[in-house]
Amino acid sequence: MENRTASPAPCPYAKKCGGCQMQNISYEMQLRWKMKNEISLLSSFGHVEEIIAMEDPYHYRNKVQAAFGLNRSGKIISGVYQSGTHRIVPVDSCQIEDRKADEIIVTIRELLPSFKILPYNEDTGRGTLRHVLVKRGFQSGEIMVVLVTASAVFPSRRNFVEALRKKHPEITTVLQNVNPGSTSLVLGENEKVLYGPGKITDTLCGLKFRISSRSFYQVNPRETEVLYQKAIEFAALSGKETVIDAYCGVGTIGLIAAKRAKNVIGIELEREAVKNAIENAKLNGIRNARFYAGDAGGFLEEMALAGEKAQVVFLDPPRAGSTVRFIACVASLAPERVVYVSCNPETLARDLREFQKRGYKVEKIQPVDMFPFTHHVETVVLMTKK
Repeated sequence: MENRTASPAPCPYAKKCGGCQMQNISYEMQLRWKMKNEISLLSSFGHVEEIIAMEDPYHYRNKVQAAFGLNRSGKIISGVYQSGTHRIVPVDSCQIEDRKADEIIVTIRELLPSFKILPYNEDTGRGTLRHVLVKRGFQSGEIMVVLVTASAVFPSRRNFVEALRKKHPEITTVLQNVNPGSTSLVLGENEKVLYGPGKITDTLCGLKFRISSRSFYQVNPRETEVLYQKAIEFAALSGKETVIDAYCGVGTIGLIAAKRAKNVIGIELEREAVKNAIENAKLNGIRNARFYAGDAGGFLEEMALAGEKAQVVFLDPPRAGSTVRFIACVASLAPERVVYVSCNPETLARDLREFQKRGYKVEKIQPVDMFPFTHHVETVVLMTKK
């Protein structure tokens, strides 16, 4: 495809920013590099299918955050932290970020002087605005703006929100998040809704998901649909299965599987995510999915000891991969099929070896390019019990 062969124009921030490790390399070259890496790490387990590319690999990120500060001449700047530093690289428009989100951040920066609002300075402890986070529902069109301030004091906030919405009437909710700590975390604990419902809703694989400022939602929803549909296809659900969704997060994979399974059990360590998963099940009228907060390995062990069965286990662990103990717990439950969704082929290769030791055979390996212009690649693997 023509639009996939090269960047529309070289990225002016590539050398300073460091966020995209493959910026200014043609998309075809990126895909070749990712395939080579997948084959070198995973081909010992079986045939690696051709990577599924994005139709249009630009402006795919639905979540954009910008740091605010002053440059040497005292002018307000906004952008991203240079990789590994707290130095802000001024960015107005990024090739992988949502265009509308970038426009809103620029508008906020332009509005600040007229409201006499200064960016927060970590060294002096003065100033107000630390970060801005924008989330957009690609299908719903709903937009959330989170203004992260150093204290609860936000002069003229009502007028500020009014001025922002006048420029961008498409914004559906605005929040103020207070983060007073000296921390690398963007969001603090306290939050106040300044306009709208405080959440947005988006659709993924035909299901609605409610998104708060903190809730996890895949940053590339278009390619997430491709990834999850592939995982569901590998699971080969007939409507009779009990399905386990380990590391279930806000319940995306489990809820998508619920339409095709007898019942779904989701397990997740983070309580807030489990709360979101239960909300999302209610939002979609799904009654055959239950979600629990706790250790997934321990939960599976208890199921095995109680003589309970599950035919399919989905696991979508963080970059560090799974653990030997968890893989042993999956094996003790002896599901017929395990579908592993991985965001790190190195830890995936390590975990597949563990599954093999416990009597599982790799049947299919499918890479999906979720994050063009970065070296990250997602992989869906189907394993069956020997």
